[in-house]
Amino acid sequence: MILYHNPQCSKSRQLLTLLQENGVNVSIVEYLKAPLTVEELETMAQKLNLEPRQFMRQGESEYENFVAENLTRQELFEAIVKYPRLLERPIAVTETKAVIGRPPENVLALL
Repeated sequence: MILYHNPQCSKSRQLLTLLQENGVNVSIVEYLKAPLTVEELETMAQKLNLEPRQFMRQGESEYENFVAENLTRQELFEAIVKYPRLLERPIAVTETKAVIGRPPENVLALL
């Protein structure tokens, strides 16, 4: 399982602990240090079964300042690449599915 993780986020830390306690082999991606590509975000959206705006942190200043209501799907992905703080966190991804870990227990459905 891949965990898109922000170590400064309490929910992300809680999810990592939960996965470790359940013996899950986790590959951690600190997406703020290594932002995702548009292609990776497209795959994530497909696995989440969500549109990009649905897994963006809409309370962030970057969202308010740079994400207009009329942006295309591609432009939304590009905004997340440029401003990785816009990506909701944490997100757990398997070969076929992905889940936003809010609350962290949501991810147990992937196990």
